[in-house]
Amino acid sequence: TELAFGAATGARHVLGREQGQSLVVAYGHLTQDAEGPSGHLVVHPTSRRRGFGDTMLDHLLGAAGAAGEAGEGGEPPTTSLRVWAHGDTEGAQALAAARGFRRVRDLWQMRRDLSPALPAASYPDDVTVRTFEPGRDDEAWVALNAAAFASHPEQGRLTVTDLHHRMAQPWFDPGGFFLAERDGALLGSHWTKVYPGDEGAVSSVGEVYAVGVHPAAQGLGLGKALTLTGLQHLRDAGLDAVILYVDGDNTAATHLYQRLGFVTTTVDVMYASRH
Repeated sequence: TELAFGAATGARHVLGREQGQSLVVAYGHLTQDAEGPSGHLVVHPTSRRRGFGDTMLDHLLGAAGAAGEAGEGGEPPTTSLRVWAHGDTEGAQALAAARGFRRVRDLWQMRRDLSPALPAASYPDDVTVRTFEPGRDDEAWVALNAAAFASHPEQGRLTVTDLHHRMAQPWFDPGGFFLAERDGALLGSHWTKVYPGDEGAVSSVGEVYAVGVHPAAQGLGLGKALTLTGLQHLRDAGLDAVILYVDGDNTAATHLYQRLGFVTTTVDVMYASRH
């Protein structure tokens, strides 16, 4: 969305290239959220173990205002920077350890084959399910999402503008965006996603983009039911598999997904410098 609608205030993009070459072999991204500066750091596999990661981290620390004088004994700066390392690679672990960063968050990618039959979704008698209606449900869904993900550092802070940016993406399909409601009040939602494939073809993999239930509606089984509704929609669309992203410490969600047949395929790790 930053490429289409512009970067957030304070966002930075850092490119790493071989000396005298135009090909980008390393990339760093920095932004600010409610918890402070955070970023992403990746190095092309063929350019690893050549100092790009270390140099990129220095640039991110500097851009975050965290590259001040080290503490006693060469300790890392006192301002905290959080950085995503995509894939729990040995190189990322070694760089984090060498620079005094600690592991603070695991983001699991989970996957499920859609060929096996799915259990039927079951809802309370007074709860109805329908699809999202643009222009009608925008503000109500943002309020529901904020309540459902109040403690989530990214998802819970989506605004109506953020929603509209996502609605403008080619993958957006209100027919795959399910809402559970009672007496006109939204209780939960499941937003599915299908990525456009190559040359206009449809991807064979869908995504459980976001499943959220209002705290007041916890205990009704809506998380499982909405997940199954979305999975059945993706299966009916002819997709072969579905993926999702979930924080590793969200035990309620990970246990639910495991019971529904999802397995963890990759782990992204967030490291943080000390405060």
